[in-house]
Amino acid sequence: MKAILINKDKTLRWDEVSDPKIKADEVLVEIHAAALNRADLMQREGDYPPPEGCPEWMGLEIAGVIIEIGIEAKEKSDWKVGDSVCALLGGGGYAEYAAVRYDMLMPIPKNCSMVEAAAIPEAFATAYLNLFIEGNIRSGDTLLMNAGASGLASVIIPMAKAFGARVITTVRSDEKASSIKHLKADVIVNTSKEDISEILRKELANGQGVDVAIDCLGGESMGNCINYLKYGARWIMIAALAGTKTEIDLKNIYIRNIRIIGSTLRSKAPEVKAKILAGIVRDIYPKIETGEVKPTIYKVLPITEAEAAQDILYRGENVGKVVLKVK
Repeated sequence: MKAILINKDKTLRWDEVSDPKIKADEVLVEIHAAALNRADLMQREGDYPPPEGCPEWMGLEIAGVIIEIGIEAKEKSDWKVGDSVCALLGGGGYAEYAAVRYDMLMPIPKNCSMVEAAAIPEAFATAYLNLFIEGNIRSGDTLLMNAGASGLASVIIPMAKAFGARVITTVRSDEKASSIKHLKADVIVNTSKEDISEILRKELANGQGVDVAIDCLGGESMGNCINYLKYGARWIMIAALAGTKTEIDLKNIYIRNIRIIGSTLRSKAPEVKAKILAGIVRDIYPKIETGEVKPTIYKVLPITEAEAAQDILYRGENVGKVVLKVK
């Protein structure tokens, strides 16, 4: 089969690799579409190696069709050859085929295409993990979701809204603010014009302080903003694109009982990921099938143009997900 490989100069190529061989608890999926994530860029740069046992090529979420099932997978699941599925991977999605543990699969929601379904597993699992498990968000809570134009925010914002949360998000231009209006965040802050920490101070003073923050930026702003959260709030760090260092008033942390939580989906044990996926099918799929929550697709490119697709993410151009079409 073919897969996208990383050259020594970090360019990408579509080249021959060995066909995957499934284990007893795995199924073989013929990949029709694979969605991009920032973790793919980090892996390309050498900063985010795939877990042990995963292929060297990138790709954390796919959609396709089951073409083979291992003995244990048959015994422990209802999956059948020919089923259309989407899947969460430790890596290896930028390819024609992938071997996937049976419990890392989900059915494709009734009203979703293969392209839309490919954008569900990683993004929705990350959203579910951080909103409901790490964040314990409840109806009536206020969420701060940084980087509102990102692919992840395009899932987290409507998901939080669908479960009754109020959402504050950040962008860096008026153009980006306009482009995410369809996500229906309650407050969109253009940080090129406004100080987000000052906005949060006013929100807290008005009785609408942040209960949960999901932060992929970090940097100096994180230390400034964390001063203005509600008592018992959770600040969840999932990346540090704006810098890995900040200054924090520790007294504020213990006086307000603030929790700072580091969270990555990729490092979770397969059993934990399986529970997250089961939670998505149980709790989120009904919202997807009514249209309350749906993947936002920014652009679809052929797999052979993976480098151009990743360039979109490098430039920060996308509002929503970029997807590679394989078949």
